[in-house]
This record gives sequence, structure tokens and C-alpha cells, in this order.
Amino acid sequence: MRVALRRLIGLIAFLVLWEVIVRVGVLPDNVLPPAFVVLVRFAGLFGNAGFITGAVSTLLSWLIVLGLTVLIAVPLGVLLGSFKWLRLAISPIVEFLRPLPAVALIPLVILLLGSDAETKIALAVFASVWPVLFNTIYAMGEIDSQILDTARVFRTPPVRRLFTVLLPSIAPFTMTGVRLSASISLIVLVTTEYLTLGTAGIGQFVYFSGTTSGRMDMVLAATVFLGLVGYLVNLGLVGIQRRWLGWSAVGGAV
Repeated sequence: MRVALRRLIGLIAFLVLWEVIVRVGVLPDNVLPPAFVVLVRFAGLFGNAGFITGAVSTLLSWLIVLGLTVLIAVPLGVLLGSFKWLRLAISPIVEFLRPLPAVALIPLVILLLGSDAETKIALAVFASVWPVLFNTIYAMGEIDSQILDTARVFRTPPVRRLFTVLLPSIAPFTMTGVRLSASISLIVLVTTEYLTLGTAGIGQFVYFSGTTSGRMDMVLAATVFLGLVGYLVNLGLVGIQRRWLGWSAVGGAV
């Protein structure tokens, strides 16, 4: 309760400081509108049909990206974590692809997939798969060998061993990777929408509000929405970790 109260006090202090800086003329209001104006525009976004359409498109794409990320990264991480020779064999490819920024691949992906929703989803999956993958590989190496030996002694079938030993053991680390990927994928989705303009989304809404209309208040209101959604999703994932994975130390390596 005290932590929540301190965070609320910090947020209010930040908004007051923002309002004062703009009102006294330190920054022009056409560049940084007052905090009160932005909050009013934020409340009005939920009656804006264009924003609602873009928000639904972005959030649905986000859910698809997170689902695909888990489906790709967790099995691959378990596989690479189980066979060292395989991990070493493909490590040059992984180390080559991992540093590539997703936005730099936009022209290539547009040529391959066009500029529809598939483009932003593919780029977001590419960017967000790495934290889950590497946390899963790391977690596989941290499993207590005695647990694995016990499962073998009792002749536990491989499939059952996967679901009763391996996945529960790596779950805290994998969930940490999912939390990181959730933030990364949202950023990549909105950035791709902003740069390509080929599909509806919050990024497209921000582009037209800022570039075409010069409405920085609407741009910042949409930014507040994205920040709030990202914060709530992260809070929910942390709650899942504490509620269902509290039996194990939450950790990870990226």
C-alpha cells in the first residue's frame, strides 16, 4: 500500500511539474502541451472512432505476437538447451541475427510480405523472440541435475518429464523473458505502423495526428495510452509470476 501511495505521489508531482514548466513558458505549448490538456485529450480518445480502430488493431496484433513468440521461442529454447552440440552449431546464425534492429528490416519484409498487418507482426516476433529464447536456454542449464536423475530413475516418459519437470523448472525464467518481449513487441509494432502506414494502428494514428494535423496533444495522449497499457500488462505478468511461480526465485538472463 505504501509503495502504491509513493508511486501515486511521484506521478502527481511529475504532472504538476510538467504543467508548471509549460504554463510559465519554459517550453512552448505547441511542442509540449500542458499535462491537463493531454489528459483531457486522453479521455477523449475513447470516443474517437479512428483511434479505437487503431488501438484494436495494435492490441490484437500484440496478442498474436506474444503468442507466436512463446510458441517459437520456448520449444526452440528447450531444444537448444537440451543439446549443447546443436546450440553450438547454430550459435553463429543466432549471434548474426540477434543484433539486427527490427526496423532496419522493414524494406525487406515489405518486399516479401507487403505492407499489411503481416509485416508488423513478423517484425515484432523477430524482435521479441530473443529474450524468451535466451532465458529459456539459460534456464535449461540451471535445472538441478538431481531432479533430472530422479526422473530418469523412475523411468518417467520424455513427454511427462517435459511437462512435469522441465517446463515448471524453467517457467520463472521464461516468464521474465515474456515480460521483456511484451515491451519490445509493442514498441516494434507501433514503430512499424508509424513508418510503413500500410495498416491501421496507433502508430498510424500518431503519424497523422502529429505530421498532418500538428496535434501534439493527440500524439501525447496516444503515448499516454500506450504507456498505461504497457504498464498494466507488465503488472499483470508480474502478478502471475508471484501468484503461480512464487515457489521459485524469479530470475533471468538476456
